[in-house]
Formats: sequence, structure tokens, C-alpha cells
Amino acid sequence: MNTTIPNSMTRGLAMNIVKPESIAVFCLTPGGVRLARRLQTHLPLTCFTSDKLLESGFLPFNGSFGNTIREAFKQYSALVVVGAIGLTVRVIAPLVNDKMTDPAVVVIDERGQHVISLLSGHVGGANTLTRYLAGILGADPVITTATDVNEMAALDTLATQLDGEMQDFRHAVKVVNQMLVSNQKVGLWWDTPLLAERERCDTRGFVPVDCLEQLSLDQLSLAQRPPLDALVCITLRDTLPLPADQLATLPVYKLVPRRVVAGIGCRRATSLQTLVELLQQQMAENHFDIMALRAIGSVTIKKDEPALHQLAQCWRVPFELFSVGELSRHEQRFPASDFVRQTVGVGSVSQPVAWLMSDGKLVGNTLRQQGVTITLGVSH
Repeated sequence: MNTTIPNSMTRGLAMNIVKPESIAVFCLTPGGVRLARRLQTHLPLTCFTSDKLLESGFLPFNGSFGNTIREAFKQYSALVVVGAIGLTVRVIAPLVNDKMTDPAVVVIDERGQHVISLLSGHVGGANTLTRYLAGILGADPVITTATDVNEMAALDTLATQLDGEMQDFRHAVKVVNQMLVSNQKVGLWWDTPLLAERERCDTRGFVPVDCLEQLSLDQLSLAQRPPLDALVCITLRDTLPLPADQLATLPVYKLVPRRVVAGIGCRRATSLQTLVELLQQQMAENHFDIMALRAIGSVTIKKDEPALHQLAQCWRVPFELFSVGELSRHEQRFPASDFVRQTVGVGSVSQPVAWLMSDGKLVGNTLRQQGVTITLGVSH
């Protein structure tokens, strides 16, 4: 029996994905407590139960099961209820808001015979968690999402696996997943820099497209072109490498993995508008879609720089900080500025920051304008 934690449960991904350290388990009976004990040997869980069933390693309900699960709904990425599915539905019904952000909810009967994916199966990770817990318990996983039932991938699952963004994501997921389960042909094209990631993703049901030129209206006859109903392109580029008029008759959805990191140095009190405009300029000059941005970073002396925090918030990405000591170890790789050294303590900021964030995979030239330096890297 394989009880290795799946990759999709160990990373923070596009929307809300299950993390092992953020799973709450609710036990309503002695049998539920015993089952939770079994799960605790495989995963770091926070387990709740009633005062009368309380044991070492468990936390008491905050007044009641209902109160506790309502609080946990906002705090944990996954909730596992060992008990009746009807009770669980009644308690969480007023809390359900959005499939992109709601936590995964899984229900297990107290004898451990069935593990049921109840809420947020794809983006929330409930289906993955259901299969994993069922593997531990030797139980039957109960999954009802149409793509899974038909043994097909889903666009939202693929986006989660890639930590990807997409314009009008909700609409795209609805359309593409419906096409897949209706046996329509949805092509899937991977840009060359991302091909290595294909093997770790679930692409069942998609039609592989190796070359976009295969779809050219000018170069091929209708009989020669792959008979596709839609196309999903996985790329970091701001524009696809094919004239738009050649794909005018085909719905195209661009899925952009978040892989680009930006090391930034700036003068004190640089405005947010300046940083936004220069970062957009640097991304465009390197032909990156702005959705590809994964994180920004700087030196620790900039930890209280308001515009850098605001910039990270604008694109919902982390703001990472590096000490002078960390940057100094890579300083010799890049041109140094005496002014920057006197001000910050190291001769260069944006380049060594981007180097560390991307494991040395820098892209393009460093932007130097208006007292701001921006260096990009690509992290896989």
C-alpha cells in the first residue's frame, strides 16, 4: 500500500490546495477517535472531539461540533469528518461560498469503509486527499466529479498541479471540463520550456498537440488539421507563437504557470505606480505574461518598504527577503555599485536576489530606471 504524501498535497498551489499541516479531523464517536489515531501515524493532523471522548493529542470542541467546524472552515485547507455525511452537509451548508477558495471537505464512516469527497474536489484537493486517506485505511474512495468518474483529467486539476493562472478561469473550467466529459476533443499544447513538467501532470482525455503550426489555417487544409473543439496552451508567454487569425475558429485557453521571479532593488519611498509600471515593462520586454509572476524579492533592509509590499499584494504573490550575508555570497557574479554598497551593505540587490529565487536561472537584462533595478528569473 502506497502512503506517500502526493505532490499535490505538499505545495501551496493556484487557489486552495490541501497541505498536510493544515488538515483538521473531527471525531464524533469512540470509533471515530480510534480511526483518527490511525490517520495520525501517517499525517500531521489537528484532531478535535467532544470533552467526553478527549484523549491525549486531541483538542476539545469549542462548545460544539458545529461551532468548531465553522471556525475551522476559515482556518484549515481541509476538513475531515469521521461521521455521518448528512450531519456534515447540514453543518457546512451555510459556509459554502466558492469552489476556488472553499476548503476540501472529506467524510469517513467510523468503521473506515468509505472515504467520501464532499466539497472542493479539484481545486481544493478533496479528491486527492480522499484517495490518499482511502489508501491508508484500505477503504473505498467515493468520488463523484464527472471528469474523475470518466477517468479524465480536469482543467482545474491541471491548473492546480502547475500552480497556474488563467483569464476568466471559472468560465474556462466549466467549458473545458464539460467538453472533456462530452467526448469532445480538447487539444493540449506545452511550450518548450515547460515540456519537462508534462510527465508529472494528469492529462488524460486531452489531445496532445506537439506543434501549433499543425493548426494553421494557411498552411494546412481542413482535412489535415487536427479536429479539435478547443485548445489549451500551457506557456509563460504573453502572446502565443501563432497569429491570432489562424486560430480564429478555435476556442483557445492559455494556462500560465507561475514560474517567474523578480529581484527588485529600489530607492526609499519609491512609489507603487513606478514599481508597477517598471515591472510590467520588464515582463513585457522578456515576453512574459504578467500572470507568470510567482514572487518578488529584495534585501531585508527593504522589509518595511510600503510599495514593495503593495506590489506583492497587487499580484497576490509572496514578498521574499534575503539578508546581506546571503546576497554577498553571490555578489561577485554581478556588477557592483559603491552607492548601493554604502546604502544597503552589498554591491547589488536585484541580481543576487533573482539568482537565489530562481536557483541561478536568470532571464534577460536587468532593468535600471528611476532608481529601481529589476532582474527576472524562472523557477521550475
